[in-house]
Amino acid sequence: MNIFTLRTVMDDLMHRYTTRVPDVKKVTAAMVENELISSSRDIENDHIAFRTLGIPNLGIASFEKIFMACGYQKKDYFYFEGKKIDAYWYAPPAPNFPRIFLSELRVSDLSEESQQIIKKYTETIQQDPVDSLDLTDGTAISAFLHSPLWEIPTLEDYETLQKESEYAAWVIYNRYYLNHYTISVHNLLNGYDDIYKYVEFLESIGVKLNDSGGKVKVSPDGGLLQTSTVAQLIEAEFANEKKHIIAGSYVEFAERKVLPEFKHLPKEEITREHRRDGFETANADKIFESTFSSQTKK
Repeated sequence: MNIFTLRTVMDDLMHRYTTRVPDVKKVTAAMVENELISSSRDIENDHIAFRTLGIPNLGIASFEKIFMACGYQKKDYFYFEGKKIDAYWYAPPAPNFPRIFLSELRVSDLSEESQQIIKKYTETIQQDPVDSLDLTDGTAISAFLHSPLWEIPTLEDYETLQKESEYAAWVIYNRYYLNHYTISVHNLLNGYDDIYKYVEFLESIGVKLNDSGGKVKVSPDGGLLQTSTVAQLIEAEFANEKKHIIAGSYVEFAERKVLPEFKHLPKEEITREHRRDGFETANADKIFESTFSSQTKK
């Protein structure tokens, strides 16, 4: 386990993500102003998420090597039938690091037309690019995560993919950009540790929320409650200098309830291990839609 490497990667990911997603600074500033937190250092990052393509030399099998080398442990598998997506989550080596949710598109389940478009951009990748990375070098890993693995797509190819899979279109343009990070609502002050009250706060400062499946997505056991912003729209430059407004990244918020066997503990003694862990398929299925046009065009 190399904590220094992991800290370098996380710091760089969050710096670039914060620059690209204005809602991060907007929400953080409002939380400080309204005394939900004392400073940004009080925010616990529940998890971060990445999207990938399930093809040889890429996908989960490739990407997970980066974080497993830093001590992350692979946990539960998830399948999203309608969206043609597989996913796993990964537990961090220490509680001050976020969980990771890593998903991949089942490319072979797409139409022949979409498969050929994806192949056109990725067929030059003849070996796993992570295998040539020094996984003890945080700076090298950060550079890799923000470097193109294939050519910028044409707008026509992007739009063709989007008609069948908005996830595919997102990845073909955004590649390994951090899809979202997640604020742990249960650690906030002044009663805002309740996600329903926190949603009222978000809407009071003009934050647009993903309402697919309801603004708050609740696991069947009631232990995991999640909401998210609608993805920031960015001006993307495609091949041949064509420009188009597309979905970028977004911010998620999660409340993890204390497990029944620890309900007797005073709040100041409750740590991450006392709360509901893991993820929920139905919740995540709707959170994915934060980048979909059904949300961004409302």
